[in-house]
Amino acid sequence: MRRYWWPIAGASELEKPGTLAVRLMGEDLVLYKDLGGKYGLIDRHCRHRRADLSYGYVESCGLRCNYHGWLYDADGRCLAQPYEDVAHPEARIRDEIRIKAYPVEELGGLLWAYLGPEPRPLVPDWEFFSWKNGFRQIVKAEIPCNWFQCQENSIDPVHFEWTHSNWSIRLGGVAGPYTPQHVKVDFSEFEYGFQYKRIRTDTSEHDRLWTVGRVCLWPNGLFTGNHVEFRVPVDDENTLSVMWHFSRVPREREPYVQNSIPTWQGPIADPATGRWITSHVMNQDFVTWVGQGRVADRSQEYLAPSDRGIVMIRRRFLDDIKAIAEGKDPKAIIRDPAANRAIVLPVAERAAFIEGFTRTELMDNPLARRGLQGYIFQTGQPAEVRTAFLAAMGFSEAETTADPRSFDPLAPASR
Repeated sequence: MRRYWWPIAGASELEKPGTLAVRLMGEDLVLYKDLGGKYGLIDRHCRHRRADLSYGYVESCGLRCNYHGWLYDADGRCLAQPYEDVAHPEARIRDEIRIKAYPVEELGGLLWAYLGPEPRPLVPDWEFFSWKNGFRQIVKAEIPCNWFQCQENSIDPVHFEWTHSNWSIRLGGVAGPYTPQHVKVDFSEFEYGFQYKRIRTDTSEHDRLWTVGRVCLWPNGLFTGNHVEFRVPVDDENTLSVMWHFSRVPREREPYVQNSIPTWQGPIADPATGRWITSHVMNQDFVTWVGQGRVADRSQEYLAPSDRGIVMIRRRFLDDIKAIAEGKDPKAIIRDPAANRAIVLPVAERAAFIEGFTRTELMDNPLARRGLQGYIFQTGQPAEVRTAFLAAMGFSEAETTADPRSFDPLAPASR
């Protein structure tokens, strides 16, 4: 897993110079942006007396420990030891000091970290990072379970019918009717991951979700078109969920340019009851992931034919481990700069994201209109993000009244 770049924060979280405590792959680190605008990711603890560097303060170059003033740069070198530099300049103790440091890059409004061996690969430049005329937001959550059981959800089409569609119906206080049922699923592998496809009782092999389907982005993502979900391993028993979401503004709002992508973190449990929140799409996913335990005991599973995609990604993961042992790259590593330019992925609703809709068309589409009413994917969206979203879309709160028609994200496309 150290052969890949991982999204660890939104760039807006460090819009101003400062620090952010990070835990990634079992390592306690501190992400910072210094006064010169350079990012760094170094050991959380000072080499001197192990003080917590997330409480240090940034300088024009690097991060200074608030305990005795030792200063570190983004490469982990000690640039200054104030007392030792004055009292014992001949010793040059700082030249002997290095702390753990990892590279950081910014792409798509996200800050990415690489914890592996050199030469490092490229941060994948997925096409959606370059889409125009969209309001973007980054949503985080801390999930108390292993990252791979989260990722297995990325290639499980049938769960949507029950975890989201039908469960939402029941949470609404009614017993039905349920949504159309899955009758056929299929899975295939491509250069950057896997595709899964579905046919329901209301669709055929001509439907976009069978001809194109959805993408399980290797090794840690789910890409559905309007958003990508990354599952980031904090350690063996905890995951950072990072979602990058794109909302296409109406054509009447073009050209729309967003200067900064807001980042926010939503709760996963109700503090009053301690129960997991079930009201939003990803919160429902979180419940299913953590319900398997901190680390799922797969020896107790009974896999069925609809789980063929899960078997495929488990085998791919084991094959990648073997490839690394043989000195090869694992799947989906990108090293060619010419190939790393707005990498095209399968997108079922591509025209909707590129060409967009008019205001009238948006209001006439039950799913799009539901998205205007409030953020459906995760609970806890801050009021200022909601306000910015409506301003970008060109709607007032009063215009986003509830649509009496039901909405089904998997229904056959109307265009």
